[in-house]
Amino acid sequence: MLSESQSVVSDVSVPPLTRPQLAEARRMRAVELFEQGRPHAQIAGMLGVSPESVRRWKRQWEQGGAPALRRSPATGRPPKLDDAQVEKVRAALEQGAQAHGFEADLWTLERVGLVVERVSGVKLARVSVWRLLTGRLGWSLQRPQRRAVERDESEIARWIAHEWPRIKRGR
Repeated sequence: MLSESQSVVSDVSVPPLTRPQLAEARRMRAVELFEQGRPHAQIAGMLGVSPESVRRWKRQWEQGGAPALRRSPATGRPPKLDDAQVEKVRAALEQGAQAHGFEADLWTLERVGLVVERVSGVKLARVSVWRLLTGRLGWSLQRPQRRAVERDESEIARWIAHEWPRIKRGR
């Protein structure tokens, strides 16, 4: 048993709620308050919303119950790749570009698009490849540093330590 000075810390992090999730939670709290018979103005004050919103929510609740105030699913065209295909693409990309026959181990949108097409059979436009990488896979833009192959770090350090002070002194 824990004493008052002890506490339990969980290493499971809970992501913060998104704005749509917070709005839905606010509407569900309003449903609880409707059921208690609270006045609109009091509910609005408790939830930090306008009385007009509370009246609109109450009409929706009276017509369709609590499900009428739940979030509606996103509209629009469904994604071309389902979750299983995205995971196959992720696994393929993690193998590296050279594993897919490219000369350098560097990913470009065109190369990723070719791998997506090979793995899933779905051809994506460049912008869709970008959305796949950044949105669904969580990747970010990385640019390689441009350095000469012949660069010699030890020679640079020697020059800075010995030659530069001599030149700076004017000798």
